[in-house]
Amino acid sequence: MMILRTLNPGPLHGYAIAKHIQDWSKGSFEIEDGSLYPALNRMLLKGWVKAEWGVTENNRRARFYRLTSAGKKQLENESSAFNKKVRAIQFVMRTS
Repeated sequence: MMILRTLNPGPLHGYAIAKHIQDWSKGSFEIEDGSLYPALNRMLLKGWVKAEWGVTENNRRARFYRLTSAGKKQLENESSAFNKKVRAIQFVMRTS
């Protein structure tokens, strides 16, 4: 869900995805390469993202990932399910 959310504004390469998640979470989430790239490959297979080769701001060749319409729909579904779980946890925590 966090990877899909990170790609919602526009295409990014793998390092930028991991950096955005780490920055947005104020360091709480650090995405390792061993988790990020397999997840991106699964998303490619499911049609949630597309990838194209490009050049980074540091003039390095990298694969840039962008969200597809199916990926946007998946992000909506996962966000909705996540919000339901958060509300349920909050309810349980308020109950004595």
